Amino acid sequence: MVDTTSGRAFIGSFTSAGGRGIIAATVDAGTGALSPTGATDALADPSYLALAPTATGPVLYAVSEATEGAVAAFDIGGAAPSPLGDPVPVGGAGPTHLAVHGRRLLTANYGSGSVSVLPLADDGSVGAAEAVLPHQGSGPDADRQLGPHAHQVVPAPGGRWVLAVDLGTDSVHVYARDPGTGGLVRHGETALRPGTGPRHLAFHPAGSHVYVLNELEPTLTVCRWDAATGGLDPVGETPVLPDGAAGPAYPSEVVVAPDGRYLWVANRGHDSIAVLALDPDGERAVLRTTVPCGGHWPRDLALDPAGRRLYAANERSGNVSWFTIEPGTGTPRWAGSLDAPAASCVIFT
Repeated sequence: MVDTTSGRAFIGSFTSAGGRGIIAATVDAGTGALSPTGATDALADPSYLALAPTATGPVLYAVSEATEGAVAAFDIGGAAPSPLGDPVPVGGAGPTHLAVHGRRLLTANYGSGSVSVLPLADDGSVGAAEAVLPHQGSGPDADRQLGPHAHQVVPAPGGRWVLAVDLGTDSVHVYARDPGTGGLVRHGETALRPGTGPRHLAFHPAGSHVYVLNELEPTLTVCRWDAATGGLDPVGETPVLPDGAAGPAYPSEVVVAPDGRYLWVANRGHDSIAVLALDPDGERAVLRTTVPCGGHWPRDLALDPAGRRLYAANERSGNVSWFTIEPGTGTPRWAGSLDAPAASCVIFT
């Protein structure tokens, strides 16, 4: 057994590209360094992870980003995650993201362009998919937008709403929570600029704004969010790369500081972390600088629970790098790295 009272991290990776599956690690409180304690490859290509509390302790969930997509639950009481039952099909292809919403597990299925809803038992185990909600539409990019590609699903603060980002349709879908069943009901869809290819979003800590990161154009779309009505209203765009940046870039993740002063963006191709300053209202984002990501092809960014360090999962260089954040500027400063082949995400207890 490991000391579960200390800080822990879990790293997802692509087993089809040489990854170890899900790596468990301890987190040094003083330096932020990650030290692996074990790994499991019981699930193929666990590219994204989520944690949730249960009556018997926290449970780790992972997608299997395969043609026949699945999810699995893991006990994390030991040195390595241990499966809680067999993987459960999600009824969609290529799930790239998942989130826990009450007593439901939600997945964004990139390949089939849908959102799946799966029930959770008291012990955290996953039941068969009870709903698969298909998206409709396309975008102008003939290579990437011939149909819908749901890339992320995020519960809004308060739990009443769920937002699903669709790269293929250049839109964000809003779902309402059904108070009777706990499932999802379609509520609305917000169109973004055609061809931008929205990938992920993050909420401002005040809950007043949403920042949508675009993959097909290196920009961030700022939206006002109305938690009373479930309304999402785009109000502006800002670049996440400096003028004249060389080569194509494919932004992957956006993270907002707990105090709402900054946000950070991972730029694949440019292999950088962009630092954007937010105004006091959260309505305007301005690119301040970019720093190297500590590897190649940063697929994911994550803050530690204290919000003092930023971690980048660099897929193609096979490592997770960590950075201390300068309080006055929001600039990440490289502090260390852990080898993690085909790393795709990192989360913390």
